[in-house]
Amino acid sequence: MNYKSLKARHRAERGGWNNNNLSLRVHRALSWIKAAEQAGSEDARFLFYWIAFNAAYAKPITKHESEGESESFRSFFKTMLNVDRDGRIYETLWQSYPGPIRILLENKFVYGPFWRYHAGLGERDWEVKFATSRKLAGRALESKDSLSLLTNLFSRIYVLRNQIVHGGATWGSKVNRDQIRDCTNLLRALVPCFVSLMMDSPNRSWDAPSYPVVDG
Repeated sequence: MNYKSLKARHRAERGGWNNNNLSLRVHRALSWIKAAEQAGSEDARFLFYWIAFNAAYAKPITKHESEGESESFRSFFKTMLNVDRDGRIYETLWQSYPGPIRILLENKFVYGPFWRYHAGLGERDWEVKFATSRKLAGRALESKDSLSLLTNLFSRIYVLRNQIVHGGATWGSKVNRDQIRDCTNLLRALVPCFVSLMMDSPNRSWDAPSYPVVDG
């Protein structure tokens, strides 16, 4: 799946949708998928695919933000797995990318407590936590627990997102190429799949985007 095929489908089907929230989410996500496909660097592709993911899953703005990103991810992934009748997510996780996924989950440089320790914010037991996290990820891999694996996987990708967006990395840096490559490849496979699954379920109650279109 790529931007061209997904956008053609969006144009053909959106007129029959009763849910404008879905159409706006898909429209925005596809615009960033297009930008990712046209980007000239791996760093830009990673960022654009992440923004596309954000456009697809992000919850509306509320007065009191209490839900952490991990729970937001899990809620979205649960929905995606429920509507994935053809097993497209399963195929991506267990047939196309099991090796890169395992490598990424064993990479300490995309593990939050590792960086909190080096920032002097405690987490002295980060290695113990990391070992436990790897074991849990290993169990998810062995049992083909797609929900747990996706939640764990995207919590790692989120760490890389924070590092780059908050200026904690150099553009084109050699020191983070492995995680940039692996995260980008996974987002390239999964984000278009998520958008396609959303279009498969136009009658579902989709939340309004975080920033709706407002006149004036």
